[in-house]
Amino acid sequence: MTASSKKNQGEQRPDAARPKVPRRLLDGVLLLDKPIGLSSNDALIRAKRLFRVKKAGHTGTLDPLATGLLPLCFGEATKFSQDLLDADKTYEAAMRLGIRTTTGDAEGEAIETREVRCDEAAVRAAMTKFVGEIVQVPPMYSALKRDGKPLYEYARAGQTVEREGRQVTILALEMIACGLPAIAEVTFRVTCSKGTYVRTLAEDIGEALGCGAHLVMLRRTGVGALTLEHAVTLDALTAADEPARDAWLQPVDALLSTFPAVTLNAEAARRFTHGQRLPLNELVLDRAACEAADRVRVYDEGARLLGVAKAANGVLAPERLVVSGAA
Repeated sequence: MTASSKKNQGEQRPDAARPKVPRRLLDGVLLLDKPIGLSSNDALIRAKRLFRVKKAGHTGTLDPLATGLLPLCFGEATKFSQDLLDADKTYEAAMRLGIRTTTGDAEGEAIETREVRCDEAAVRAAMTKFVGEIVQVPPMYSALKRDGKPLYEYARAGQTVEREGRQVTILALEMIACGLPAIAEVTFRVTCSKGTYVRTLAEDIGEALGCGAHLVMLRRTGVGALTLEHAVTLDALTAADEPARDAWLQPVDALLSTFPAVTLNAEAARRFTHGQRLPLNELVLDRAACEAADRVRVYDEGARLLGVAKAANGVLAPERLVVSGAA
């Protein structure tokens, strides 16, 4: 063997002989209980590797500080992820009164300390003012972009840029526990519309109380109709074998449970899967209920999900279709 061939042999990459792990065409929804300290994207990457799935996406980010429900979509389910991005969210959170931080949560540095003079009754009264439609100014430490650059990049550079207030809706806000007067910490549950920053809500409640506040714990417990009840941790998935992992997957239509269901006969199903609009009066369904709901989930007679459609003006119009056999 020549010196040159020995050198080339020695320079072979260690993974050159390692076989590629085959990726699978897998459709479904994984309800993941995201751990603290991990970004949503990192959690998605780990789950994607564990399931060896070709296509995957998440349905809205959770900060590394946050834990809880992170629905992950595999395969055909990614077509419907926007419905969860738009869904209301429920969180359990804790805020520390008397201290403001650079980020609005425990990851930031303290920038102001004030005396806490309020009691539990005052906190409850302040919370009631934030139920309903409110205006929030997005925090500087957020992924919102200004001139193509995330706000957190400006913040890390010590810059503050003007942000417009955005209207969000707080559907429910209740106190779970209050440590006052001994401990200036309040735990609460909130159900809110998309785009709501819970750490900004905590800061605003703190300002209303005159002492400031920052978020010290955040756990998402619900996204639309999905809850933590059927969620699984990354540790449990890592310890399981492949069949056990696959058993944790919810069907694609788990994302669509709030939509009325429509079943089509064989001919109508064939036309629907070809993207054809169908007159509602030719279908066996409650036309009024469908039009009131605007959007419906559509099945064939074998209970196979065909996709989502808009129901309006007497017509069922295909909106997003599931690839035949994928669901």
